[in-house]
Amino acid sequence: MGQAYFGAALGIALTGLAGCIQSEMPGPDEGAVLFADNCTACHGYRAEGGELIGGQVAPDLTGIAARNDGVFPRAQVLSQIDGYGKGKVSSDIMPEFGALLDGELVPVDIDGTLTPTPRPLAALLAYLESIQADEL
Repeated sequence: MGQAYFGAALGIALTGLAGCIQSEMPGPDEGAVLFADNCTACHGYRAEGGELIGGQVAPDLTGIAARNDGVFPRAQVLSQIDGYGKGKVSSDIMPEFGALLDGELVPVDIDGTLTPTPRPLAALLAYLESIQADEL
């Protein structure tokens, strides 16, 4: 019975992993819709940021790579969006979107490691990466 149980558990685990890996990756267009729904109030429709009520400034999201020596910091951007980067930016400035980012997991390459990531979060990442300014 132990071997049968192990085989069944392994089969379930592999099926779950295959479901994650076989999912089509979200593209920038899917992320653009989420950005328009959740981010434009502060970052603007062109993602160029600007002054917020109270004198705070929303950063220009088209210059993320430029501010990081030409590298788009995927892990850092994911952390900022989903709220895991707490403490670096006040929730009064950047709301935590973790609760909005539930859903199917898709594999996202983070520093050479495929990381299961909620599809909406991966879509936002794809969109933000696609709008980086060419001037580095």
